[in-house]
Amino acid sequence: MSEQPYLLDGLETADMLVIDDLHAFDFQLDEALLDQADAAAEADQPFASEAVVLSIEVQDGRERKRWQFSYNAVMEAEYEAGDDSWSIDGHRLTCLAAVSADGD
Repeated sequence: MSEQPYLLDGLETADMLVIDDLHAFDFQLDEALLDQADAAAEADQPFASEAVVLSIEVQDGRERKRWQFSYNAVMEAEYEAGDDSWSIDGHRLTCLAAVSADGD
């Protein structure tokens, strides 16, 4: 049985997100908070935080939509293997990576 993927791993390699069927190029991870989580993991200490680790902005027609998710919410997101997405705080989130080719 394969291990469930973590949303955070997908976010760290994503070039674009789809949230509630809207494409989002503008998203940020709080690197300082992620560094704290990494330091805790290396020290074999538990880490939890309600601080915002993921911020997303989307232009939907004339409306600007914004979402913010805490570290805990991202870590508790449920993976849906059927459509390779995550359920987080009532939203559907998919991580996409850009396709690139080497110079050869």
